[in-house]
Amino acid sequence: MTDRPHKPDAIRKVVIVGGGTAGWMAATLFSKLYERAFEIVLIESDEIGIIGVGEATIPPIKRYNSMVELDEYDCLKAAKGTYKLGIEFVDWLHPGHSYMHSFGKIGQDLGWLRTHQYWLKTLQEGRAAPFDHFAINAVASRRNKFMRARADMTESPLGEIAHAYHFDAALYARYLRGLSEGRGVRRIEGKIVDVRLRGEDGFVEAVVMESGEAIAGDLFLDCSGIRGLLIEQALHAGYEAWSEWLPCDRAIAVPCASVEPLTPYTRSTAQAGGWRWRIPLQHRIGNGVVYSSQHLGEDEATAGLLANLDGEALAEPRVIKFTPGVRKEIWKKNVVAVGLSSGFLEPLESTSIHLIQSGLIRLVTLFPDRSFNKAVIDEYNRQTYFEYSRVRDFIIAHYKLNAREEPMWRACREMAIPDTLREKLDLFGATGQVFRFNEELFAEESWIQVLLGQGLIPQIYDPGVDVKTPEEIDRYLQNIENVIDKCVDVMPPHIDFVNHFCKA
Repeated sequence: MTDRPHKPDAIRKVVIVGGGTAGWMAATLFSKLYERAFEIVLIESDEIGIIGVGEATIPPIKRYNSMVELDEYDCLKAAKGTYKLGIEFVDWLHPGHSYMHSFGKIGQDLGWLRTHQYWLKTLQEGRAAPFDHFAINAVASRRNKFMRARADMTESPLGEIAHAYHFDAALYARYLRGLSEGRGVRRIEGKIVDVRLRGEDGFVEAVVMESGEAIAGDLFLDCSGIRGLLIEQALHAGYEAWSEWLPCDRAIAVPCASVEPLTPYTRSTAQAGGWRWRIPLQHRIGNGVVYSSQHLGEDEATAGLLANLDGEALAEPRVIKFTPGVRKEIWKKNVVAVGLSSGFLEPLESTSIHLIQSGLIRLVTLFPDRSFNKAVIDEYNRQTYFEYSRVRDFIIAHYKLNAREEPMWRACREMAIPDTLREKLDLFGATGQVFRFNEELFAEESWIQVLLGQGLIPQIYDPGVDVKTPEEIDRYLQNIENVIDKCVDVMPPHIDFVNHFCKA
């Protein structure tokens, strides 16, 4: 129990319902930041499997790692992880086409304008190099090279490498469990069979275990996955479905044996009725298909997935059913939903683990006392809904902008889209400009790469481009390509970097 004095209405006990990535990320963060200011209990059952397809991350995870003082190499060894420089999108615009959505910087701004504005002029004149050539992460990905950014090389692209990770989600959760338990988190094994609500206000008072033990708490985190044991089954928070824009409602996951080379990027390949993912780890490759059950049958989806594996399948395919969307209230009364219990967005841009992290950090920022002030809860819900809806828009853009001919893809091309996305697409399509609004997740560089990659070519480039002569523009773009090429030459192969620093 707590060994610190606290104000009378302070939270004294946090109960985390569910383990997996969400539960153990929560336990690790709280036990680190709050030390022993309150008791932390995590309940999980070895009998209940975790979804665990969220094996790819995006660069903001490094903020979480820093907050919990996690050692990157140590963690990747334990979770059999590899590095990630971006995502390759294959066949998304049309069969035979591919592009990289790479992390980090594109080129080097010239004056007040970004690289893509000058590139657009050369495209209009029919002499543009592939846009992938202007980002070090994209070029390194294509050549299977990797190194961490060199902090001492601020003037070089080698100082601007942005990275994330691929890892085994179950092993990552186990690693975090070790950290949490070392900091005083108590784990309780078993199944919850009932949830007790307080008579006067309907708050969760306790969860009841199969053994009959009742575990009470002040603040409950629902990390129980899609079923939402507390937030939905007990408190009926409601769900806002986004199926009108995101047609996929099934996923099938299967690991396979590793092959070389060890790629430092995730791959997403579009197909009739959906898309396939490929995530390279040290000991295996994570694969899956995300599809619309209206357009593709389970047997056909499974057969297509198995036929496209790089190596021998290592397990039976596992089917996951989902409805894309978000809870109407992610924090209700004294329950905060974290991870898949708060909403589900397909893993197209590897946002699942990020949404766990950002939800937890937001909760730290707006941490309650036992009065559970309504203004605090409302602000948390507003910010979380905003983040979910902007990630949703980014994912919808991949579907909307396509030139494929299968029924699902034609329907996506013709569908009405949210106004927030329509405004972004209209502006970019007119002028090549994109602006990051408020605290939305994806930076301008991400939007630029995906919109160009999906074939949305702006009608005009920025008039400021014509301040430079054609020769100056050519020299500027050629210089970016040459510098990036030389930088990638000195980077080691991804597999060598992994073997040297974090081999499992």
